[in-house]
Amino acid sequence: QVQLVESGGGLVQAGGSLRLSCAASGPTFSYYNMGWFRQAPGTEREFVAAVSWSGGSLYYADSVKGRFTISRANAKNTVYLQMNSLKAEDTAVYYCAADLSPVGVVSMAPQYDYWGQGTQVTVSS
Repeated sequence: QVQLVESGGGLVQAGGSLRLSCAASGPTFSYYNMGWFRQAPGTEREFVAAVSWSGGSLYYADSVKGRFTISRANAKNTVYLQMNSLKAEDTAVYYCAADLSPVGVVSMAPQYDYWGQGTQVTVSS
């Protein structure tokens, strides 16, 4: 069983920055691909970013490319999402997720096996 706990959300003005963290339990964190998703009220959960188990491959949604950066620290069992130049449309609950499979599409929510409880990000315009 993997437990994921997000932190770092909050209220920020448009143009500002936040860094989200996701701490994972378990000794095999370095084997998981990790992803960030978000969900705004009345919308479906959407892919934001993903990082491969080694950190060598990074994936981003077009809407956040150039503004968000995903990274991981396997020694700390933690994955990060640095969010810069935030916009009002980035407002959502952000979830991290763990993918235990070596194959599949990392941008698809069903690919992931474990999810955190989410952290709220609100960007005021």
